[in-house]
Amino acid sequence: MDVRLFQVFVVILGVSATLSSPQSYILNDKDGLGRVFDGIGGLSGGGATTRLLVNYAEPYRSQVLDYLFKPNFGASLHILKVEIGGDAQTTDGTEPSHMHFENDENYFRGYEWWLMKEAKKRNPNITLIGLPWAFPGWVGHGKNWPYDFPDITALYVVSWILGAKQYHDLDIQYIGIWNERNYDSKYIKVLRDSLDKVGLTEVGIIAADGDWSIAKSVILDSYLNNAVQVLGAHYPGTTTVLDALKTQKKLWSSEDYSTFNDEVGGGCWARILNQNYVNGLMTATISWNLVASYYEDLPFGRDGLMTAEEPWSGHYAVESPIWITAHTTQFTQPGWTYLQTVGHLEHGGSYVALTDKRGNLTVVIETMTHDHSVCIRPPLPPFNVTCQNATFQLKGSFASIQQLQVWRSQFNFKTNKPSFFEKLAPLKLIDGSFTLHLAEDEVYTLTTLTSGQKGAHPDPPPSARFPKVYKDDFNVRNPAFSEAPDFADQTGVFEYFMNLTDPGPHVFTLRQVLTQRPVTWVADADQAISVIGDYQWQNLTVSCDIFMEKEKTGGVFVAARVDKGGQSIRSAKGVFFWVFTDGTYKVTNDLAGQTILAEGQSGTQAFCWHSLTLTVEGQFASGFLNGYPLWKKAVVLIPQKGWAAIGTQSLELAQFDNFDVLAQ
Repeated sequence: MDVRLFQVFVVILGVSATLSSPQSYILNDKDGLGRVFDGIGGLSGGGATTRLLVNYAEPYRSQVLDYLFKPNFGASLHILKVEIGGDAQTTDGTEPSHMHFENDENYFRGYEWWLMKEAKKRNPNITLIGLPWAFPGWVGHGKNWPYDFPDITALYVVSWILGAKQYHDLDIQYIGIWNERNYDSKYIKVLRDSLDKVGLTEVGIIAADGDWSIAKSVILDSYLNNAVQVLGAHYPGTTTVLDALKTQKKLWSSEDYSTFNDEVGGGCWARILNQNYVNGLMTATISWNLVASYYEDLPFGRDGLMTAEEPWSGHYAVESPIWITAHTTQFTQPGWTYLQTVGHLEHGGSYVALTDKRGNLTVVIETMTHDHSVCIRPPLPPFNVTCQNATFQLKGSFASIQQLQVWRSQFNFKTNKPSFFEKLAPLKLIDGSFTLHLAEDEVYTLTTLTSGQKGAHPDPPPSARFPKVYKDDFNVRNPAFSEAPDFADQTGVFEYFMNLTDPGPHVFTLRQVLTQRPVTWVADADQAISVIGDYQWQNLTVSCDIFMEKEKTGGVFVAARVDKGGQSIRSAKGVFFWVFTDGTYKVTNDLAGQTILAEGQSGTQAFCWHSLTLTVEGQFASGFLNGYPLWKKAVVLIPQKGWAAIGTQSLELAQFDNFDVLAQ
């Protein structure tokens, strides 16, 4: 074919080419291959990030799961990493442990079991990983450190893995080491021995699931070297260190992204998915978080691959990172191998190429500019990307490829009219060569595979605010999940409770079940608190029946205008109406109970039901106890908006029933 005709042919296909001095890049397997690809994944947890998804009605909940896990549909993730709940605040909320106490085991608490099964249902080959961010207090024996008794900590983690298999038929392939700030070599060895003793020899350890600092120890300690299968770093900035490379271990970005999921977030994700391997030889990248299913006004709002934060409306949003993920995940699988011939483009951007060693080839190219690909961390050094022409020459076993499928995403920041994961006409190669005109802020996949698909479900319902009238009597005999809908535990664990000793109207309640401070890596509040509702609420009435179970020093509250949550919960302000088992009450402007707006006698006591009602309107708040006014018109200047909440003054047993909110 005449060269000029070929150029026109390519332009018509939607892949423009030019002969004006294109830079040439060779894709070759003749001299061997690079590292084995381990997959792209998402992380549920590290702070209750999937909390609201479980409350979606069908079919919307399944649709969200399809976009995340269904092969050749959306993100088509290869890896799901989940938090092993530890009863502590771990960024945006608390996830319950399978062992609140040493003699307590329950492998049906929380929603991570459900999520793993749903992921496995869609992709039977998905890799499952568990990591504890925190531990129940008994593991640390009163200390905020889990490694003084490594046998106990290892038993706790191994029990979770065994429970996953026994109760849910889930095979956990890897386990991470708490936490991203520290590691303990002795514990890693004990954990390896504990896994092996119960036949879990195939479960790999990811260490330190934080930074690369463990690499030097792995080099020097042969036992530690044998115990660890993967070196995992968090937010590595696409780079690694020499010691990590010397170990010859798998290198993973075991937590990454953590960026608002608008188009710049999609650009961040596009850049690091390629450059984590190009710059750092990392063969897996896992996004924190999987799906933004927590209240957006909590820390790191909308930092997921997609957004599903409105179970009350059914609305969700398929954001750009879903389709950027698809550029890699739909055309590769774990076990494929990177070519050695990968790298940076002459005028900015990067390219990777992978093969299944059976003749298939996938090439992913990104040209994200600096300002359109900034991740939340670490800081991104300056670099330049400009439009360019690039010729790719296929050699070795790929030289005979005559046609490639083409998928393209264009962010189009100037026009604000992005186009994601668009299938173009196939590209015919001449003598194993093709040329692309690469504009700024684009992603291309060129592949021999024909199985890609931009999946679609009918549009979800429109977005809506949290309902202004909300009631929950918690009367669920066999709940699917241990948490009540829409409540987001921030400190403490509030679970459905069936009180078989009480034949009255409060058989089914919500109970705060922790009595000991957990081993935690953020500053949990001293009080237990669960928030709910609309952060924009200003004027509202919150009612709840309460049952205190701690004599003499027990206390509970209902609250409005709670202005902080997540890892900032200790400093939350709002209007908190407390009653205590010593027969007193107080009204405070903060969760810590230091700024008192009103106080006095209430006659409340333990082991009997009381009804609390808090009304906040404008700058005034009033409280009712058992239907009668207890205090009136306390002056509230700040905050002016926030969630409703319930809670306890310490980690103590207490029950809640007939929760009711009326917002104006």
